[in-house]
Amino acid sequence: MNRMDTIYFPILFLEQWRFYPGDPVKHWETGFSAKSLSHCWFQAQGFPRSVRDAFEKAGNPLAGCEPLLIFPEHKAELPGGNACSQNDLWILARHSNDLLSIAVEGKVGERFGNESVKEWFRNASQQKYDRFAYLTNILEVTISKDSDLHYQLIHRTASAIIEVDRFMAQHAVMLVHSFSPSDAWFDDYRAFVKLWGIEAEKNAIHSRQMKSGKHLYFGWIHGEEEFLKV
Repeated sequence: MNRMDTIYFPILFLEQWRFYPGDPVKHWETGFSAKSLSHCWFQAQGFPRSVRDAFEKAGNPLAGCEPLLIFPEHKAELPGGNACSQNDLWILARHSNDLLSIAVEGKVGERFGNESVKEWFRNASQQKYDRFAYLTNILEVTISKDSDLHYQLIHRTASAIIEVDRFMAQHAVMLVHSFSPSDAWFDDYRAFVKLWGIEAEKNAIHSRQMKSGKHLYFGWIHGEEEFLKV
């Protein structure tokens, strides 16, 4: 890890956020996920209402958990190359004596990344095969390299587990926070969580226990649509 990656500065005003995703113009448009997500979470100064409501319905350890640290565009390191899994948000949260690693993927109309697994494997190097083996191992699932599942969902979920281990937490959470009025791409999320035998619902949290004893949670949260207009 680059030592500078361990040094963080707090966001004192919202306009600072726009420089984290990459291009501060291209990635900061009204009606798109980066801007909607940032305004929603910055205004909440914690969990937004839609997220907290779903957590309360889920029961412990999500009910009543509180964010300790919230990092925009947090990078989780992956083996096999220099690319990281860059979370739109990553949260270290606490419930009683338990710590939670929460990876958040913001969505409006954008698809989950640019590639399915099948597309990602075209002309694949050995590094890609090694990385994919690592990801499926950490997720405790089998995924064909010809799969139409979105690669982004795979490494985003893995990033929550990676940070569980790094921070000695007990629970990993992968949330899709969608501001799309039609919940665009929900069917792709639903196909993904079926790997764990989960029948996805909107505004609901589902969990599975890992072999390690840790718990993995999934959620699709329909966000506050007023943030599409900011």
